[in-house]
Amino acid sequence: PQFTLTADTNSGNRPSFSKAAATHISKPLFRAMVQAAQDQYANVQCGQFGADMTIQLVNDGPVTFILNFN
Repeated sequence: PQFTLTADTNSGNRPSFSKAAATHISKPLFRAMVQAAQDQYANVQCGQFGADMTIQLVNDGPVTFILNFN
């Protein structure tokens, strides 16, 4: 899975992940989120937490997501 617990997008073109939770904190949170999704939906798949992956991607049009949790 590609899942990020936090990203600082306040400056520059790329997000900073310096405030992301350490693995010993984020891995249990990730597992709990996956379990909650699996409890609610029939077909939820999960890969290996923290694994590198190679993908092919085709973007079709611009999209912007602004998330503000303050």
